[in-house]
Amino acid sequence: MITARCHPALKDLLPPPVPAGRALPGWLREMPAEVESPSLGGAMVRTLKHCPPFIDALALGVIIPLPCDLIRDEDGLSWDWEFPAIPDAPITRAPLGLHVPEQAKGAPLPLDGQVAIKFTNYWTLEAPEGWDLLFTHPLNRADLPFQTLSGVVSGDKFTHGYVHFPALWTDPGFRGVLPKGTPVAQVIPVPRAQPGLTVEAMSEADIDESRAVQEALQAEPGVYRKRYRA
Repeated sequence: MITARCHPALKDLLPPPVPAGRALPGWLREMPAEVESPSLGGAMVRTLKHCPPFIDALALGVIIPLPCDLIRDEDGLSWDWEFPAIPDAPITRAPLGLHVPEQAKGAPLPLDGQVAIKFTNYWTLEAPEGWDLLFTHPLNRADLPFQTLSGVVSGDKFTHGYVHFPALWTDPGFRGVLPKGTPVAQVIPVPRAQPGLTVEAMSEADIDESRAVQEALQAEPGVYRKRYRA
């Protein structure tokens, strides 16, 4: 169980974190299950709607939503919201901060001399003992005009600190409103104790089993979900 907490003065103002499975993008629901492929001579092919690993990634963990509307115009990014006075905690009312490009000196980030934005997170997060929290860009969400950078924090020790989200604005042509509730980060619990790694060649039995799996997957849709995710 992940516990998300915010200051009580913000409880009725902020959209809450939600399980990622309840924040699936509209384009996933609207896309067809099969389409005709000119590349394959007009044959019908299954779309990503038939790819459980793709969909399971979208539905993994928790989504942190944008706390208010952001407006992008020729002058840059701006916002306007009724943020209460909070005298008992050092919480910024600005939903967006920045990192100057020099802070990424030597890193292969496409800043081109521009500042990086930083989404303010108004929620503290607590995970069970022994779990860390991976914060990353909402998975498979190339439709968003920014790219959130990834980071990991202690989920059972850093329970009352705020983790904010540095991001690169990747769509310079975007103009309009990024609405309140837009996913800005996906939070995925991961065990702190990582498994080891063994690298080896397949045995004959492994080869036979792998071939049977591939043939079953090709034979009909839904095999992965029924046999390996049930």
